[in-house]
Amino acid sequence: MNKKLAVMFFFMTILMLATPVFAQGEPAAAAAGTNWVAITSGFSVAIAAGLAGIGEGLIAAAACEGIARNPAARTGIQTAMILGLAFVESLVLFTLMIVFVKVVK
Repeated sequence: MNKKLAVMFFFMTILMLATPVFAQGEPAAAAAGTNWVAITSGFSVAIAAGLAGIGEGLIAAAACEGIARNPAARTGIQTAMILGLAFVESLVLFTLMIVFVKVVK
C-alpha cells in the first residue's frame, strides 16, 4: 500500500510541476491559427449527446421492463421515465449552451 501511495504522489508531483509547460499566452495561441476551443467543443457535444442517447435508451428499457412486470404501476413509471428523460436531455442542452458561450464570444 505504501509503495502505491508513493508512486501516486510521485506522479502527482510530476504533473503539478509540468503544468507551466502548457501555459501559453493569447498571442501564441492566436498565431497557431487553429481554433481548438471550437474543435474540442464539438467533441464535447458529440460525447454528451452519445452518452445521453445511451442513458435514454437504458431509461426507456427499464421503464418498459417495469411496466411489463407490473402493468398497474404504468402511470407512476411513465411519469418517472419522462422526468428522467427530461433531466438527461437537459444535460445535453447545458453542454450545448456552454459551447455557445465559449465559442461565440
